[in-house]
Amino acid sequence: MNARSCLWLLALVLAGSRSVAAQDGAASIRLNQLGFYPNAPKHAVVVSPDAGPFHVIDLATDDTVYHGTLGPAHVWPLSGETVRQADCSRLRAPGTYALVVPSLGTSYPFAVQAAVHRPLAAGALKGYYYQRASTPLDARYAGPWARAAGHPDDAVAVHPSAATAQRPAGTLIAAPRGWYDAGDYNKYIVNSGISTYTLLALCEQYPAFSAHLEAGIPESDNAVPDVLDEAVWNLRWMLTMQDPHDGGVYHKLTHATFQGIVMPHEATAPRYVVQKSTAAALNFAAVMAQATRLLANQASAFPGLADSTRAAALNAWRWARRNPEAVYNQRALNESYDPDVVTGAYGGRRVDDEFAWAAAELFITTAADSFLTAASPLDHDPSVPSWSNVEALGWYTLLHYRRQAAAVVDTAAMKQRFLRFADQLAGARTQLPYGTVMGHEAGDFVWGSNAVAANQAMTLLQAFRLTADSTYLWAALSNQDYLLGRNAVGYSFVTGFGALSPGHPHHRPSEADTVAAPVPGLLVGGPNPGRQDGCIYASTLPARAYLDAWCSYASNEIAINWNAPLVYVTTALEAALSDKRR
Repeated sequence: MNARSCLWLLALVLAGSRSVAAQDGAASIRLNQLGFYPNAPKHAVVVSPDAGPFHVIDLATDDTVYHGTLGPAHVWPLSGETVRQADCSRLRAPGTYALVVPSLGTSYPFAVQAAVHRPLAAGALKGYYYQRASTPLDARYAGPWARAAGHPDDAVAVHPSAATAQRPAGTLIAAPRGWYDAGDYNKYIVNSGISTYTLLALCEQYPAFSAHLEAGIPESDNAVPDVLDEAVWNLRWMLTMQDPHDGGVYHKLTHATFQGIVMPHEATAPRYVVQKSTAAALNFAAVMAQATRLLANQASAFPGLADSTRAAALNAWRWARRNPEAVYNQRALNESYDPDVVTGAYGGRRVDDEFAWAAAELFITTAADSFLTAASPLDHDPSVPSWSNVEALGWYTLLHYRRQAAAVVDTAAMKQRFLRFADQLAGARTQLPYGTVMGHEAGDFVWGSNAVAANQAMTLLQAFRLTADSTYLWAALSNQDYLLGRNAVGYSFVTGFGALSPGHPHHRPSEADTVAAPVPGLLVGGPNPGRQDGCIYASTLPARAYLDAWCSYASNEIAINWNAPLVYVTTALEAALSDKRR
């Protein structure tokens, strides 16, 4: 069996593990269901008002290998629970274990081993392969989730909102490739921005680990890191979304409405490119400038591509400067043009964050300080990024290239401002009953709350890279534990990874295919008290408002901008902890 077959077989086994019968007491014992690094913290949360002992058993021998006492009781208003922590950090011997609380029962199994999250890093990256448009997924790489090609996008119509003299409404253009954005079959430039940036940032910041992260994709045999190959699949689509006549960038490529529960090749309604927007142009400019730096070192694999991305970035920036208020307003668009478009908007009135991010990327790529004169991420306080708040990405880039930036930026002050913000995040871990950064305020629980957790961890890892202070590393790791089971609903939120993971994500291929297990390696949105889907949830409390059902697009959809920080954080933790001693 070749390496690719092993990878998808591993994913299939992991996906099947979701159906493992729950251990007695597992619902009340929340922990990282994949496991822990030998020399890193190991915490579980036990839902119980009662004090008492716990112990850990080796599942290979049934021997008790560790004893401990549950910590003090704490009430968490956001989940309505009384919980206690179990600290197993001194358990360092490799093995497969379970935690036993005599008054409750036994946890799901977990491993203690080096590189414990390596399969997840590969699986989360492989999630992007499963989201590819315009190509069949071959069984050699996709295993049971192989499928026919969908959406060739070789004859996409210019929507009336995007019409120009050179490209009037109805003009057909080719815009193939790219990733399906989420559980739907549309492609959005704004959300591609932060998603592609995050994968490219992994290549820039962790080049050695990125080079060895193999996901089992068709390009795995070449000399290019799989992370970069996957990003280039989307970059090539993004390039087609720029109007060559003026440098503007279409906001999205979409069906007019969301398609039903069908496979990609069955979603055959007309496709459109819709309105050029300032946000799209700036997301595009930032990513193309960033990509230029990486592609310049891969000229033999991608001849001429770095020149194309550099020129495209500059043209998009110029268009945005000429059109600073071309905001995408879908309601207004539908009042003026036909057909109506009701798919994801990724709109908003604010574009100063996009200007700041694009300026930082273009400054680092071109060394022209005029970009930072026009806009700078340092004009904003550090923050946790999201698709609608991207100035933090400019902070990350300037911090990484602070030697280069020192000619025009007070990098010492920049570093201290960033670390003050990271200290606030890291400090939250010691104050929460679950011992995680995630959930330190009710506002963490929004649509895509799991991306909040992953992006908090990414922010903390930037601080760790600046200081080598393990306080930031352990805080980031606590949020990884949150995503993989140490949370108020007890799920590992990544399909196919963990004993209890989502079985019915709002993801059309997973729902429409004939495979019982969902496509693996996809991070679902997570608890969302907004519950905009109208489904019936077991709880409306912020930390527990989650439903593992197809109908729950507000808590159980997947999205490329949620998977990206999962890939980054999982790989960065592998890099940091491969030699880390506690």
